[in-house]
Amino acid sequence: MEKNEYRVLLFYKYVHVENPEEFAAEHLAFCKETGLKGRILVGEEGINGTCSGTIEQTDAYMEHMKADPRFADIWFKIDETDGHAFKKMHVRHRPEIVNLSLPEDVNPLELTGEYLEPEQFLEQMQDENTVVLDARNDYEYDLGHFRGAIRPDIENFRDLPEWVLENKEQLEGKKILAYCTGGIRCEKFTGWLKREGFEDVAHLHGGIVSYGKDPVAKGQLWDGQCYVFDERIAVPINQVEHVVVGRDHFDGTPCERYVNCANPECNAKILCSEENEHVYMRSCSDECRVHPRNRYFVEHDLTVEEFNDRLAKIEALRLEETVS
Repeated sequence: MEKNEYRVLLFYKYVHVENPEEFAAEHLAFCKETGLKGRILVGEEGINGTCSGTIEQTDAYMEHMKADPRFADIWFKIDETDGHAFKKMHVRHRPEIVNLSLPEDVNPLELTGEYLEPEQFLEQMQDENTVVLDARNDYEYDLGHFRGAIRPDIENFRDLPEWVLENKEQLEGKKILAYCTGGIRCEKFTGWLKREGFEDVAHLHGGIVSYGKDPVAKGQLWDGQCYVFDERIAVPINQVEHVVVGRDHFDGTPCERYVNCANPECNAKILCSEENEHVYMRSCSDECRVHPRNRYFVEHDLTVEEFNDRLAKIEALRLEETVS
């Protein structure tokens, strides 16, 4: 097939869904029959998903969704691509379509922050009385973020409320602008912020991916790339300039390539070059490198002697760095 005959759809909708488990099973059958691949979550509070397919398949999916009154106005963010962005099709029922794990949940249909269109967001984040807060995970931020945005030290979205409560001094008295990939996390998170007493709260309508396509904003003041949860890993945002902010885990050089740590009990996302992936055996630490379940050792069919030689070379590199 010619390039860009496939598309990736990113979408969500907060709306009441009765019998979400039944809906999820029926939806999975339809997606498989249509030929889509992707990951979709369904709950009583709505639907949240990303899927890929040919233009014909994605058109059929969007038509099917919009024919349902509950999803008639659903907003599909569309990217062209040269093939499937997923290996399989999953549709799963979940208590929350985005996991904030609050003792008392927030309904974004009843309480959420002010919606800012990309042009408004671009203007307001340059105001000196504004703080821009990244509502994503740390590894997403490390690949790319808005210039000057606050990086919460969190590995999971559900940890964000606790971080905010521990770092209130960074936010109090300011206008808070939150952002995330497609908008779904901010809808719930900004509602929680308002419930906690933060009054001047807004979020980027449509998220980072829409900001990058906006003809006025053009992705300006975004540095790096945007992390996406499919096989593409990263997509460009800034149409005006590209600034690399990612740094190689091992040598600190500019890098925008993610791999997962070879220790399955860690599985941390590591920014590293292809060369360093092999030098350090795709392991984020010495502990992970010598872990008995290390996948790199098995995948590359290393002998114990070869493995020990690799460890000796890593130690030699460290000694060189210490001397220099």
